Amino acid sequence: MSPARRTSIIGTVALALVGLAPLSPATAAPGGDHPGKGRGKDKALDLTVLATTDVHGNVMDWDYFKNAPYAERSGESVGLARVATAIDQVRAAKGAESTIVVDNGDALQGTPMTYLYGSKDPVTRSGLTHPMAAAYNAIGYDAQVVGNHEFNYGLDLLRTYRSQLRFPLLGANVTDEQPGVLGLKPYTLVNRHVAGHKPVEVGILGLTTPGSAIWDKANVNGRLRFGDMVTAAKKYVPEMRRKGADVVVVLSHSGEGGTSSYGPELPPENVSDVIAREVPGIDVVVAGHSHRDVPQKRIVNEVTGREVLLTQPYRWAASVSQVDLRLVKERGRWAVASSAATSLRGKDFAPNPRVVKAVQPYHNATVAYVNQVVARSSQELSAVESRYKDTAIIDFIQQVQTDEVRRGLAGTPQAALPVLSIAAPFSRTAVFPQGDVTIRDIAGLYIYDNTLEAVQLSGAQVKAYLEHSAGYFAPVPAGGTFDPATMTGAGGTPDYNYDIVSGVSYDIDPSRPVGSRITGLRRTDGTPVADTDQFAVAVNNYRRSGGGNFPGISTAPVIYNQQKEIRQLLIDWAAAKGVIDPADFFVPSWRLTAGGVPLVP
Repeated sequence: MSPARRTSIIGTVALALVGLAPLSPATAAPGGDHPGKGRGKDKALDLTVLATTDVHGNVMDWDYFKNAPYAERSGESVGLARVATAIDQVRAAKGAESTIVVDNGDALQGTPMTYLYGSKDPVTRSGLTHPMAAAYNAIGYDAQVVGNHEFNYGLDLLRTYRSQLRFPLLGANVTDEQPGVLGLKPYTLVNRHVAGHKPVEVGILGLTTPGSAIWDKANVNGRLRFGDMVTAAKKYVPEMRRKGADVVVVLSHSGEGGTSSYGPELPPENVSDVIAREVPGIDVVVAGHSHRDVPQKRIVNEVTGREVLLTQPYRWAASVSQVDLRLVKERGRWAVASSAATSLRGKDFAPNPRVVKAVQPYHNATVAYVNQVVARSSQELSAVESRYKDTAIIDFIQQVQTDEVRRGLAGTPQAALPVLSIAAPFSRTAVFPQGDVTIRDIAGLYIYDNTLEAVQLSGAQVKAYLEHSAGYFAPVPAGGTFDPATMTGAGGTPDYNYDIVSGVSYDIDPSRPVGSRITGLRRTDGTPVADTDQFAVAVNNYRRSGGGNFPGISTAPVIYNQQKEIRQLLIDWAAAKGVIDPADFFVPSWRLTAGGVPLVP
């Protein structure tokens, strides 16, 4: 038997297992003529799937940190209000029964509005409908999968949000450790009946990256289990087919490439392409999580030889993916004959009045909240150079974290430990103006909803941690010139994975190999840090849980964890002081050098 013949038989068997008839070459060719052409209009049916992902609380086209309409150099706009208009127009053109709308997760975190109603004044306490539920319901979605950020505010908030949605919230690889913890459905079957055609059943499977078990360990440990996404797809795709799904769409809150930002203790983080390649019976994969803009990509399933369409809408509702499917009858059932995806950009559509009305009260309350003045700054403090130069605005974060951990350790066996603090330059545009500093100024500096923890590390572990962080810089020849534009973010490392440590002093020498770049590591009294020295190290929950895969931090003993939000600690510290003065906290302690010569003035 020839290899080609053997592959053909394997593919046919696999298709039969998931309830599909093998397609002819003409049928399988995306964008080509469908088999029903010329045999009557009732032989073909057009179906459109509209998808968003990683909306991150963006409904209005508004930058709460700048107190102005959102703007970026590319001209992109953001927010569900704009893409809602695109969705309405497609529905009007195609017909409601020919259109399905889905969201691929990460809705509940990302803007001051979602922080306000998720934590500061949570809907679990106020009884209000969550603004994101109000927006999605106003648009009329058919399904959504949980993203990793859905767990940031705890399971009570997530349960409340789910109860307010008018459509299913999915999570096939998220299972309860105990009955009734969350109880997410793995998939939903959506029936569409276009006039003049036999009804079509669309199976929508929801999968989410397993990293939540690390990143939100405090909220999910012992309560939820996050399984392998590929394994879950292999279980539920055939089940959906057996239950009558003519079309299968996978909502995969995961990027591509099989990579992970954490170690091997969990299944891989980014597997959307693996799902398309290894699991037979899938027609469309909606990817997400990585914030990439991938309107259309085709992946050949290695079991069946069929092409699977993968699409990833752009983050923050900057776009909605429009996936057009042509269905034809194969042995009495609908089957996908061709598929194509396009990207509808939010900037090309006006905000939808219905959605604006649904969230306007929340938006107004958020604007009022973030514009509250909490302190005055004695001078302008900018973060623009923070990724390559010691700056006062990062030391502001370090001081607040140090003070809180020192207070929290008082009276404990670790009270005498020197306290170090870890912070990263989350924003290149953050600035405290001279004069009034508002909540939005502080939120613009600390853009994530992290909580503060502290662990105990040895001197050797602190050095290893700094060596890992120093890989952020591209090599600089001794005597060479340092260019921040090209010599930061080496290997695609994001700014938020460049960690700065206060409480010690050190040099970073990018002219040396990665792993041996930290020189002159000293304590505040000027003595060299010994491998056996012990420190209390303030760190955010994301990093402490393993985010970024920094060495030693996720397995170190936790000596402080009072679930206090770092952003709120910053606000409270500034309000208590009344004045933000670098003289109270700025201690230059690190620099970039090459062969002992400073690279940055």
